[in-house]
Amino acid sequence: MEHLLNPSVRHIQISGIRKFYNQVSHYPDAISFTLGLPDFPTPDHIKEAAKRAIDENHTVYSHNAGYLELRQAAAAFVEEKYGLNYNPENEVIITNGASEAIDISLRSILDEGSEVLLPGPVYPGYAPVIEMCKAQPVYIDTAKTGFKLTAELIREHLTPKTKCVILPYPSNPTGCVLNQAELEDIAAVLSEAELFVLSDEIYSELTYSHPHVSIASMEGMRERTIVINGLSKSHSMTGWRIGMLFAPKEISQHMLKVHQYNVTCASTISQMAALEALTTGKDDALPMKKEYSHRLSFVAKRLGEMGLHAETPGGAFYIFPDIKRFGLTSLEFATKLLESQQVAVVPGSAFSEYGEGFIRISYAASMEQLKAGLDRLETFIASLDS
Repeated sequence: MEHLLNPSVRHIQISGIRKFYNQVSHYPDAISFTLGLPDFPTPDHIKEAAKRAIDENHTVYSHNAGYLELRQAAAAFVEEKYGLNYNPENEVIITNGASEAIDISLRSILDEGSEVLLPGPVYPGYAPVIEMCKAQPVYIDTAKTGFKLTAELIREHLTPKTKCVILPYPSNPTGCVLNQAELEDIAAVLSEAELFVLSDEIYSELTYSHPHVSIASMEGMRERTIVINGLSKSHSMTGWRIGMLFAPKEISQHMLKVHQYNVTCASTISQMAALEALTTGKDDALPMKKEYSHRLSFVAKRLGEMGLHAETPGGAFYIFPDIKRFGLTSLEFATKLLESQQVAVVPGSAFSEYGEGFIRISYAASMEQLKAGLDRLETFIASLDS
């Protein structure tokens, strides 16, 4: 019966990140630098809020868009942090993680034959949704621009079929960010275009060199931009599945329909925890970010000592070193490293063909793990060079 399934579903593949993570399960003693999972526990005051929510019987459906009080807190959060202004009544949707926000956004704006521009390498969660909409992902090679999607690159790839440009910054897998001037240049290209911008800002609270800037704050961009954020990375709440979608009401009213038929509403227990996170815990990311910055300095220094070049990340908790000099594919490199040293990294090919020749290392791990894992990586590299 498999041949009767939707071809768009049959032909997509499980994420390369997850594929390699599943291989790691066969090495129970491996040091894993694979998943984008903060290694900090969810703050206690957020967990306590969830417990209260159960005791107070917040166990039935909320409004499809989420509790109004939470939407108000979400709107206040992005206004205070990033200067964005959204009406919580009709321009904010609370979703089941940022992943669902991506899904309902793309399903709402794409039609058959549409093209979506996105940087390569890039998080692998966009293309399958685009393809299930019978649209076409158009990857743009960013290797020569420090892994940044630039105004010039976008201009070169715009066609009459371009329906959306995805800006996933800070970036997974590279950690690169776009600054104010770079975003202004992009806005100048896109502000007059008949297309949407999907700005995935899930790592917005984890930037090191300068505060996060959203393209939705640029002149002429708010009306065409869908902003996606969430609490998984900023508040170490990956399992709570709370995302936040911000868009002008002319757009969000239609995305709400897709969300409604998809999930009805986000978990109400998680919503009450999210309310605590966005109010009392609005700065919970700061101590985590300080620790990530410390780890980044250590990891970048060690990689440099090994002769592994990597663009210096400006955010998130990933670094993307170049391994092309060893003459191995990224999958071969990662597999041999796992088998010989029991250290797990993600092959760059998991992030499109433009990630080939690189590996992704997540430094959302303890310093003890980082020291031990990088020692093993150094031993492995020495064996390749000998």
